[in-house]
Amino acid sequence: MVSNKLHELNEFLSLDSIRQSIDDHVPDRRIPGKNGRQAAVAAILRPTRDHIQALFILRAIKEGDPWSGHMAFPGGHKDETDESLRHTAERETLEEIGLDLVQHGSYLGELNSVVANPRGRDMVVTPFLYELKTHDAPLAPNEEVADVLWGSLNKMMNGSMAMTKQFSVVGQQQEFPGFGVEGEIVWGLTYRVLEHLFALLDPKWAKG
Repeated sequence: MVSNKLHELNEFLSLDSIRQSIDDHVPDRRIPGKNGRQAAVAAILRPTRDHIQALFILRAIKEGDPWSGHMAFPGGHKDETDESLRHTAERETLEEIGLDLVQHGSYLGELNSVVANPRGRDMVVTPFLYELKTHDAPLAPNEEVADVLWGSLNKMMNGSMAMTKQFSVVGQQQEFPGFGVEGEIVWGLTYRVLEHLFALLDPKWAKG
């Protein structure tokens, strides 16, 4: 996605432009197949002087976890007690990093669902977008989270943070695109969510 044309995208990447784009967006909602599961994540944004930043968690190393050690948005599986997938995203965010989005966040909207296949079982992940209203909102990561990192959406969208890295998938080494954030890489499902967001903001982005 690295292209000289992409630097122009910074000119309109703001919370106002994001709000406008998502207000006009009708999300592509997927339904899991038989024996599939539903999950939700929270993509949390905050403005700084020159950038819009997104919050990522670095998942702790855990045996048997298909996303062990990966960068991700906070989130998880929908429980029977959850009123909605949006509630799932908010509950999981509170559990994983101690951030109460009802108190400290402003809901912006829903993005397209993404289908994953951990352990050979379909899972539909629905991302929900939030603006962080309080920059100094307290964070208290639990044992599932090794770190909380912020990455610049501007630099991701203009291509300056784009990178590739090899990962072992089903026993084979494959190269995947991603974004570098503080020495880590955002790739896979979370990268696909960001692709959807950037294409929503500017359809030209996907074409580079």
